[in-house]
Amino acid sequence: MFVETLVQWWLCRVIIYILAASVVLAADTSWSCPLCCRCSSEVLEVNCSRCQFPTVPDGLSTDCQLLNLTYNKIKTLERQQFSSLTQLWDLDLSDNILNMIEAEAFLGLQNLLTLRIARNRLKIIPVGVFSGLTRLRLLDISQNEILVLLDFTFRDLAALQRIEAGENDLVYVSQRAFTGLSSLQELHLDHCNLTSVPTEALAQLSGLTRLRFRQLGLTTLPNNSFRCLGRLRELVVSHCPWLETLAENSLFGLNLTSLTICHCNLSTMPYTPLHHLVYLRYLDLSFNPITYIQGNRLRELLRLEELHLVGGGLLRIEPGAFRGLARFRLLNVSGNLLATLEEKAFHSVGNLETLRIDGNPLACDCRLLWVVHRRLYLDFGGRPPVCTAPVQVQGRVFRDFSEAELPGLFTCRQARILNRKPQQVRVDEGHTVLFYCSADGDPKPSIIWLSPQSIPLSPTGRIHVLPNNSLEVRYAQVQDSGAYRCVASNAAGNDSFAVGLQVWGFSQNHSRRLHPALSFPAGNGSSHAHQPFPFDAKTLLIAVTLGFLSFIGSVVICFIFMFFWSQGKGQIKHTATIDFVPRSTIASNGAGGGNRVESGRFTMKLI
Repeated sequence: MFVETLVQWWLCRVIIYILAASVVLAADTSWSCPLCCRCSSEVLEVNCSRCQFPTVPDGLSTDCQLLNLTYNKIKTLERQQFSSLTQLWDLDLSDNILNMIEAEAFLGLQNLLTLRIARNRLKIIPVGVFSGLTRLRLLDISQNEILVLLDFTFRDLAALQRIEAGENDLVYVSQRAFTGLSSLQELHLDHCNLTSVPTEALAQLSGLTRLRFRQLGLTTLPNNSFRCLGRLRELVVSHCPWLETLAENSLFGLNLTSLTICHCNLSTMPYTPLHHLVYLRYLDLSFNPITYIQGNRLRELLRLEELHLVGGGLLRIEPGAFRGLARFRLLNVSGNLLATLEEKAFHSVGNLETLRIDGNPLACDCRLLWVVHRRLYLDFGGRPPVCTAPVQVQGRVFRDFSEAELPGLFTCRQARILNRKPQQVRVDEGHTVLFYCSADGDPKPSIIWLSPQSIPLSPTGRIHVLPNNSLEVRYAQVQDSGAYRCVASNAAGNDSFAVGLQVWGFSQNHSRRLHPALSFPAGNGSSHAHQPFPFDAKTLLIAVTLGFLSFIGSVVICFIFMFFWSQGKGQIKHTATIDFVPRSTIASNGAGGGNRVESGRFTMKLI
C-alpha cells in the first residue's frame, strides 16, 4: 500500500514538471528579442541600450511594457512607429540623435505612462506628435535644442502630471502652448533663453502645484507674473544673475507654502511681495547680496518655519526681525558677515530648533550669550559657531565654554554720548544747520536721530542723518523748529542727547528789524526769551563813524556844486521887483457905471 502511494506521488510530480516545462517553452517561443537587446520575460522589459541602432528595431514583443532605446543613433520617428506595442508603459528614447518626430508617431500607445526624449537634437515639436497618449503621466523633453513651444503642442495629454523641459534654447512659449494640460502639477523650465515669465501660457495651468525656473535671463518679476496659479504651492527661481527686483504684486494671487529665490541679485528682502503669503512655511533667499533683515517686516508670514539666507553678505539682523513668527524653528544664515545675532530678533527662542550661524565673523559678547546658554539644545547642523573676537576668545567653539567662565567673557559696556556740549541754534529761514553726535560703548552703539515729533530720521530727505551720524537740516523752515534727540544704543543700554533749533520766518525777520528788543521763541518754540542787543560798542562806533563821514561828504559835494553853478550865471542879484494888478473895483453912479483898475508894485529881497 505504501509503495503504490509513493509511485502515484512521483507520477504526479513528473506530470506537473512536464506541464510547467511546456508552458515555459511556449512563453519563450512567443517572446521575441532583437539581436543585441537584453530581454526579460519576468518584468516584460526589452533593453536595447547602446546597440547603435539607426532606427527603431523590428521584432519587438507585443507584450513588452518597458522599452529602453537609449544611446543609439535613431534620427527620426515615423508615424505610428510603435503602434504594435499596445502594452507599453515606459518608453525611453534619450541620448539619441533625434531631430524629427512626425505627427502621431506614438499613436497606439494608449497605456504609455512615461515618455523620455531627453538629450536629443529636436528643434521643434510639431503639433500632433503626442496624439493618442491619453494616459501619459511624465514627459521629459529636456536637453534638446527646442526654440519655441507652439500652440496646442500638448493638447492631447490630458492626464499629464509632469513636464521636464529644461536646458533647451527656448526663446518663446506661445500663449496656448499648454492648452489641454488640465492635470499638470509640475513644470520645470530650466536653463533656457527666456527673458520674461511666460505669464499668459502659464495661465492655462490652473492645476499646477510646483513650478521651477532655473538659469533664465530674467531681470525682474513684474506684477501678476503668476496669475491664475491659485493651486501653486512651490515656486523655485534660481541662478538668474540679472534678477534684481520683484514688483510689489509679482506674487499676487499665489498661496505658496515654499518659495526659493536663490543665486540671484536681490539686494534687499522682498518684504512687500511676500507680505500676503500667509501659508508660507519655507523661504530660501540664499546667495543674494542682501545685507539687512529689518525689524517687524516679516510678521505677516504667520506660518513661516524655515528661513535660509546663506552666503548673502548679511551684515545685520535687526531686533524684532522675526517677531510674530510663532512657528519659526530653523534659521540658516551661515557664510555671511554677521558679527552677532540678538535674542530680541526672535518671537520666541523656545521654538528654535536649528541655528546655522557658522562662517560668520562673530563677536562673542553679551549679545550672543543666549546662544551659548542653549548650545547643548540647539542643532548647529554639525558646524557649531566659532568666536572671531575679542582676542581672548578668538577661535573658540561655543560648546567649549564652561558656565563658570561665561559671565567674565561675554560682556558688554553701555552706550554713552561723548560730547554733551549744548547745541541751541537760531537761524533765519533758508539756512542749513548741522548738529553733531558721537557715542562710545562695547559693542559699538548704533545712533539714530528723532524729530521733535519723535519720528526716526532717515539718511535721505531735506532733514537727514549723515554717514558720520551728524544731523543736517537743509534749507531750514519755520516748521523745523523744535528739539531733536540723538539716541545711542547697544545691547547693554541706551543714552540720549537733545539739541534745539529755532528758525525765523521772513515776517519775523522784518519785525525783528523794526523792534530789535522784541522777544523770540526758545529752542522748543513754546516759550519766549529776550534777545540781547545785537551790536557791541565797537560795531556801533564803526557804524556811526561811517554814517557821519557819508553825511559830511554829501554836504561838501552840494556846496561845491552850488559854487560852480553860481559862477557860471554871472552877478547874483539880491533884490527882485514884482509888478502886479489887483482885482478891479466896480463903482456904480446910478445912471451908468464904469470900472476902475489900480495897479501896484513891491520889491522882494532875496536871502
